[in-house]
Amino acid sequence: QVQLLESGGGLVQSGGSLRLSCAAFGYRGYCMAWFRQAPGKERQGVAAIDVDGTTFYANSVKGRFTISQNSAKDTLYLQMNNLQPEDTAMYYCAASVFAHIVNMRPTFWSEFDHWGQGTQVTVSS
Repeated sequence: QVQLLESGGGLVQSGGSLRLSCAAFGYRGYCMAWFRQAPGKERQGVAAIDVDGTTFYANSVKGRFTISQNSAKDTLYLQMNNLQPEDTAMYYCAASVFAHIVNMRPTFWSEFDHWGQGTQVTVSS
């Protein structure tokens, strides 16, 4: 069974950077992703990386955020640069054995079914 543990959140000023980490236990052949949920808003997919290394980003973070994994593929990262107040949210690591970036289905973001507990990111203006 997959277990996901996020870390690295915190408080940062506008324009600053943070790197989130997610330790994945029991991970084998999963597409991995970062989601975020701000108060009063729906959870949204931010970035994803598939088993072949293909990546995908939401338009709102493209060019500012980078998703990556270590060589053992047991740790997922999200490097976040030029953070803005609208990036403030709880960030979640997620995994799916069904989701794939190539030939992405419209249901892609809803196919993630393993979740971490979340880490809070707060960006002050």
